[in-house]
Amino acid sequence: MQKIIILDFGSQTTQLIGRRLRELDTFCEILPYNKFPKNDPSVIGVILSGSPYSVHDPEAFQVDLNQFVGKVPVLGICYGAQYISHKNGGKVEQTGTREYGRAYLTTIDAENPLFRGFNKISPVWMSHGDTITAIPSDCKTIASTSDVKFAAYASTTQPLWAVQFHPEVFHSVKGKTLLKNFVVDICGSKQEWSPASYVETTVEELKEQLGNDRVILGLSGGVDSSVCATLLNRAIGKNLTCIFVDHGMLRKNEFAKVMEAYEGLGLNVIGVDASEKFFSDLAGVTDPEQKRKIIGRDFVEVFNAEAKKITDAKWLAQGTIYPDRIESLSITGMVIKSHHNVGGLPKEMNLKLCEPLQWLFKDEVRRVGYELGMPERLIKRHPFPGPGLAVRILGDITREKVRILQDADDIYIENMHNYICEDGEVLYDKVWQAGTVLLSTIRSVGVMGDERTYEHPVALRAVTSTDAMSADWAQLPYDFMAKVSNEIINKVKGVNRVCYDISSKPPATIEWE
Repeated sequence: MQKIIILDFGSQTTQLIGRRLRELDTFCEILPYNKFPKNDPSVIGVILSGSPYSVHDPEAFQVDLNQFVGKVPVLGICYGAQYISHKNGGKVEQTGTREYGRAYLTTIDAENPLFRGFNKISPVWMSHGDTITAIPSDCKTIASTSDVKFAAYASTTQPLWAVQFHPEVFHSVKGKTLLKNFVVDICGSKQEWSPASYVETTVEELKEQLGNDRVILGLSGGVDSSVCATLLNRAIGKNLTCIFVDHGMLRKNEFAKVMEAYEGLGLNVIGVDASEKFFSDLAGVTDPEQKRKIIGRDFVEVFNAEAKKITDAKWLAQGTIYPDRIESLSITGMVIKSHHNVGGLPKEMNLKLCEPLQWLFKDEVRRVGYELGMPERLIKRHPFPGPGLAVRILGDITREKVRILQDADDIYIENMHNYICEDGEVLYDKVWQAGTVLLSTIRSVGVMGDERTYEHPVALRAVTSTDAMSADWAQLPYDFMAKVSNEIINKVKGVNRVCYDISSKPPATIEWE
């Protein structure tokens, strides 16, 4: 299959480049800047991403351009554009001003294939501290703004283009057109990537990778692990054994519901109630990152115990998706939050790792789920954190706190399923992710039945998103919120106040911990 290689220099928007290319039905791989695949005939083009570094920084990421320049079409974006210029006789300098935000291409070479279909004045998004003050001698300027002379340039001798702005972001109005011009017209993408082709290709790759080996898969009840299980089941059938661990912090009655759903998919599932171990190890722990690490450790320990019972198991499969990998450890080494299913396995587990979804975004996972014929309610399930309600409880974890949160969250989510919006769509389907947070470190005064109460508030969270890398708070209907608030306060003992979180990501994460 044809593919575009996106070399990641640490930009926060690298994954958006990937998303835009997938939207163009073109397969792409996002690889670290120093991991370009040699002698791969399926590569039809290369894109160099942005970076938090200046090309002049001693720690700036370096790449040998000769690996691909002149061999396949190349597009440099922001840092990529600066790096190409810097390494080929151009100049990149600090001009004393930082260029961030909206700008307008006032001069465009409409004859250049990269800008086919552009308007004379086109809004683009800039985000850089340095600027290109001279381009290589074999290059020409193909776009400028009032402040940036070399907003885009192209080689006159080989298939090489560079843009100082970010075509991948929403604010670059013709950004998708530019990427289409590069990927389809210049690189020659046949636009053959689709959920159907992905399923076909992945099933064949899994058959080749796994052979007759037995595979263990950790199920969470979410769409990622469920799609992963269904893919593996199609590839290796009875050689797949799924394990669903109940750490005691799932949604209300979720263990039983999920086990029933998996049986309906024809999966071989072992359910393990390990809640006592998790609660015991989490007792008194309040630090969010420590809670995540304990749950991750215990999760692996439980798996290890189960794996030993399956003596011929050679692989552990996980439903890790791309945003998990980006958030856990970016290429710059900065940890945002740890994910219990990212980072490999301890040596004592003696299992190899299989991650069929590791390059997919959440919406792509859902498209694959539909292609596999999975039940719609399972496909449309909101993301749920691996550590479960442990990261939605501020402070230490107890069974009583989990009970309170389960009851409150159940009311919230069920009402969302039952609320029909004016356009006829179910409210739950309009929201990317929703959940309830127990502010157990806070008590507030209330009055219930002429009696003073001193109980906990809960915060409702609902966001809209496409890939979880950025998210905006959902503007839920007032009548819905009023009903939910009233029902939670009246029915959930221990709660006397309901709040709504109106923070976007960034700067806030979707989960509170």
